Amino acid sequence: MGKERIAFIGTGVMGASIIKHLLQNGHEVTVYTRTKEKAEPLMALGAAWASSPAEAFKNKEIAFTMVGYPADVEEVYFGDNGLFQTAEFGNIVIDMTTSEPTLAKRIFDHAQKLGVESLDAPVSGGDIGAQNGTLSIMVGGSRATFNKVLPVMNHFGGNIVYQGEAGAGQHAKMCNQIVIASGMIGVCESLAYGLKAGLDLPTVLQSISSGAAGSWSLSNLAPRMIKEDYAPGFYIKHFVKDMKIALDESKKMGITLPGLALAYDMYEKLMEEGYGENGTQALLKAYQ
Repeated sequence: MGKERIAFIGTGVMGASIIKHLLQNGHEVTVYTRTKEKAEPLMALGAAWASSPAEAFKNKEIAFTMVGYPADVEEVYFGDNGLFQTAEFGNIVIDMTTSEPTLAKRIFDHAQKLGVESLDAPVSGGDIGAQNGTLSIMVGGSRATFNKVLPVMNHFGGNIVYQGEAGAGQHAKMCNQIVIASGMIGVCESLAYGLKAGLDLPTVLQSISSGAAGSWSLSNLAPRMIKEDYAPGFYIKHFVKDMKIALDESKKMGITLPGLALAYDMYEKLMEEGYGENGTQALLKAYQ
């Protein structure tokens, strides 16, 4: 693919950085946000603004979506002003929201009826990965479509892997979130233990981050925890949504995931206490 005409729906923490990469690489990007003011920083960089997903997708080749919840995905694709209202034969739609595998399959099936190609492509890596263009992207759908859009995804992804048929990207993302859920408990308990033992926590991290305990969360989020920096690279409210999807899917498959269930309960309690807009590193508050 060359320089594409792209619609991008969703300009949140990660979406805005992805759009910047697309613009910097010469693509024509039209964004949809509920209020035009929110899009102004991107418009200053060359993006156009549209008043609806349908308008944004007019005369474009590709639409990327990255919104909050499955209900938002549903509205963006199937709503009265959704993408499928203006999608044309040969277009490609790519949902990067972490959402339900069944919804990904429904989008794929409806797209096929219109002669439109569809991928589910949730990402991992948070605000840092989006800013650096190193996101991990897990892709479900047609391999031919994946190969077609890979050059565009390379602008903002560092580890882009085809997982299988429609919905497989979302299932792979659930695997990712399950690892993070239990891992965040481990990071917080390690810091709580080290603090109580009277250790210097940055010095502790210097040792354990590069050993067998090393992880993305330990390297990137633990330093923020120590500074009590809870600004969102990934919102607690969205992580709770992801864990609920994973728990629902595991129930359908007949498996029990007690570690995930514990993390879900802890994060849900933080949401109830008003921390939903904090980053996932705010789990440390549960130990204070």
